[in-house]
Amino acid sequence: MGQPPTRPLSPRFPFRNTCASSANPNRFVAPKPSIHNPAGATLNPMAASMYIVVEGEDPGYNIYVNGRVLARYESAIEKLALQLGVKPLLEFFSADENSMSLLIQEGGGNPDLLKRLPPPQWYRPEDGLDTLEALITAIEADPHQFGSEGPEILSELHEYGAVLRKSAERGHRWHLAVSWR
Repeated sequence: MGQPPTRPLSPRFPFRNTCASSANPNRFVAPKPSIHNPAGATLNPMAASMYIVVEGEDPGYNIYVNGRVLARYESAIEKLALQLGVKPLLEFFSADENSMSLLIQEGGGNPDLLKRLPPPQWYRPEDGLDTLEALITAIEADPHQFGSEGPEILSELHEYGAVLRKSAERGHRWHLAVSWR
């Protein structure tokens, strides 16, 4: 069996996470036990986390979502989003200088990228909510397509939705960031 397809590395999201089912295209499998960064260092997938950054210093509401299960299943969730015709979550990723500095300190990025970082991209919460609603509907219809972690994936997607609804109510833009701990 060949390697599952992966997204090419880019300065916008300079990390690799492979997770796909080549045996059965209608089911997803757990990701391989490692995520590789551009330098080739292997990182523990349990340590990766995708989190929401809201524009401004303090949005005035809790934006914390663990995001570890979503990071672990990122490639499979991306594949599902593409099948549903919505923008994958990582299309909302943007690296700002602060988050990239933290990521590099945690051993998850290339220090040379800091010199070439574009300005952070900010997104409308409504655009992210479109993706979340489609993913939630599809996963609720078959929560076990992600094995035993389907309910945890749903829980994190619902938490993302709560943050984005608050952001929409207040007119705040957002993006995703990644952390390794």
